[in-house]
Amino acid sequence: MIEVKCFDSLTYDERMLRTSVFIEEQKFKDEFDEIDNDSFHLVLYTDGKAAACVRFFYDRNTKKYYLGRLCVLKEYRGRHMGEMLVREVEVRVKNLGGTVVALSAQVRASGFYEKLGYKKMGDIYYDEYCEHIHMEKSL
Repeated sequence: MIEVKCFDSLTYDERMLRTSVFIEEQKFKDEFDEIDNDSFHLVLYTDGKAAACVRFFYDRNTKKYYLGRLCVLKEYRGRHMGEMLVREVEVRVKNLGGTVVALSAQVRASGFYEKLGYKKMGDIYYDEYCEHIHMEKSL
């Protein structure tokens, strides 16, 4: 059984997921930040085990919602869990009155977001050592 739970603060499960994927697997160093304090956090559970997560937040400067820190544990990849979480964020953003979802995609993952209707905008930039690109989708 798959269940998505929403939290208004960083949970132990989300911390474990992001540590496993972004710090241990991808070797990022600055994974957790102050944005976690102002975000909604979705964790996808399969048969009671945390398998994937994402956060989203509203940026008052740009007046847009931002999706970020989407990750799926290696053993659960290929099961459309990332897509489920992106779609869930979009529904929640619409319910909050948002009309655009923006994100900073790792360039190597940008095709995933393009398949879900996100458009690349601007130039490639680096977050730590990794190429990223800004993407957006109108809801």
